[in-house]
Amino acid sequence: MPNLPDVVLWSIPAFVLLTVLEMVSYRFHPDEDEQGYSPRDTTTSLAMGLGSLLFDALWKIPIVAVYAALYEVTPFRVPVLWWTVPLMLLAQDFCYYWSHRGHHVVRILWACHVVHHSSKHYNLSTALRQPWTGATSWVFYVPLILAGVHPAALAFCSSANLVYQFWIHTERIDRLPRPVEYLFNTPSHHRVHHASQGGYLDRNFGGILIVFDRAFGSFTAETTRPVYGLTKNLDTFNPLRVATHEYASIAKDLAAADNWRDRLRHLTKGPGWQPVRPDRPEGNAA
Repeated sequence: MPNLPDVVLWSIPAFVLLTVLEMVSYRFHPDEDEQGYSPRDTTTSLAMGLGSLLFDALWKIPIVAVYAALYEVTPFRVPVLWWTVPLMLLAQDFCYYWSHRGHHVVRILWACHVVHHSSKHYNLSTALRQPWTGATSWVFYVPLILAGVHPAALAFCSSANLVYQFWIHTERIDRLPRPVEYLFNTPSHHRVHHASQGGYLDRNFGGILIVFDRAFGSFTAETTRPVYGLTKNLDTFNPLRVATHEYASIAKDLAAADNWRDRLRHLTKGPGWQPVRPDRPEGNAA
């Protein structure tokens, strides 16, 4: 098994230090146009992050078992070498793009990912606002396992991708040099992703790179100042409700549906989809 470090674990002290420094920066260099920090919002984000560590450890048990079984039956093997690791990172980032995009357009997947978008603030603590039901992404990485990538190597690449995305959750950094903005996911690009305006919705899904968004038509540059959060924001800071509110909404819609076809669509259509009713056409809820 490849001997690769747990980059998330090693990065926790840096997460804490950088978050504190960003908080201090708002105190000494406030910006009225930026959201900054809110004590209750930040506390919720930290609680979601701590909870995700616990639940992710539980979800990993069946996921690793499936990956290990698939790895055993595939005839391919990708060695962990200095030149293969960048290629695995690139392949993982490609799969992450489609996983992330899928979690925005399929409601049962969105029920997991919506947690990360539930804050009306955008700062480094927002990066820690992670879901507790993170078992919905594993299927997108099955092709890498079947191609011979060891599950431990995939875990390393996924962790590196997650750690990279921490620093882009900030309003303190404006645009970077053009070549960086063209190739990589940056604070500017990710602010668009977290915005709730119509023109910014479901854009910029990249993890480390932004080139997949450019290639597959989901890129939008930051022009107007984003408004963060959801199109219908939560009225709670309760971590349990933040983690489960969309599942509760799905359950309510499933119970109210008239037939199994609509129940299936409530799970697989985009967030906000509603069936045809006499008072409105099929589509998103008003």
